[in-house]
Amino acid sequence: MDQAEALRNAVKLKKQADKPRARVITVTSGKGGVGKSNVAVNLAVQMRRQGKRVIVFDADFGLANVEVMFGAVPKHTLEDLIYHGKKISEIISEGPMGIGFISAGTGITGLNNLAQEQVAYMAGSLGELDELADVILIDTGAGISSYVLEFVLASEEVILVTTPDPSSLMDAYSLLKAIHKHPRFPEQERKIRVLANRVISVSEGRQVYEKLDSVVRKFLQGKIYYAGMIPQDTALEKAVRQQQPVSIYMPYSKSAKAFESVVSELLYYGQKQEKASRGISQLFANFWRHN
Repeated sequence: MDQAEALRNAVKLKKQADKPRARVITVTSGKGGVGKSNVAVNLAVQMRRQGKRVIVFDADFGLANVEVMFGAVPKHTLEDLIYHGKKISEIISEGPMGIGFISAGTGITGLNNLAQEQVAYMAGSLGELDELADVILIDTGAGISSYVLEFVLASEEVILVTTPDPSSLMDAYSLLKAIHKHPRFPEQERKIRVLANRVISVSEGRQVYEKLDSVVRKFLQGKIYYAGMIPQDTALEKAVRQQQPVSIYMPYSKSAKAFESVVSELLYYGQKQEKASRGISQLFANFWRHN
């Protein structure tokens, strides 16, 4: 039995048609340094304010961005679940406002290197998150590594974070190109939204999206969507230094209000979705289907 079959069997055991499944949103970027993890934690805070149960899954293996931004030290990580038999409930750390987060730890080099038994156990355990959260935010690594690409290809909803910087836009387009050119891209419906970060105005945020949308339409025959914009804000910079999400540190700052607006639109869209989210079990089934 290979990894993919082990995962499918684990997912079948966990699936029950009458159980609600969490909405899974993957947050990614074409390069590092654009504020991707900051976006993920602030989206989590604003969703929590809207009454949603939220868990942030830090999938940037080897780093600890989410826990640093929450100012929290996890007692256990994904390593403990995979290698030491911990339960999923034991590796969920509590961030501010009761937001849960899972740290990947530093000892996992890649999920494709895991044994079949480890894959099955992890997949089955992560499937339990669908009962513990309304929304699961996955914070991927940055860039166009095969690992990041696999997460994006497995996700039905993706938020691509970029800035107006030309190199950031180029890297964002390179990631979009890699996604659209991948042979598995058309296999399932996928909504990719662009979030323009560190812009000076609403109009600049829209321009960032329109530049990317134009080249995606012209050269990739695809379509992306606009998630909104987060303005350049000294309050956000101060919050980062304090290891707090700006949505908590200065909730009435212009960046915090912008995150609130983005989340309001995301949740509104979620209510309008005709097809129910298939949860994190299905995401990992997609992840390993071809690995």
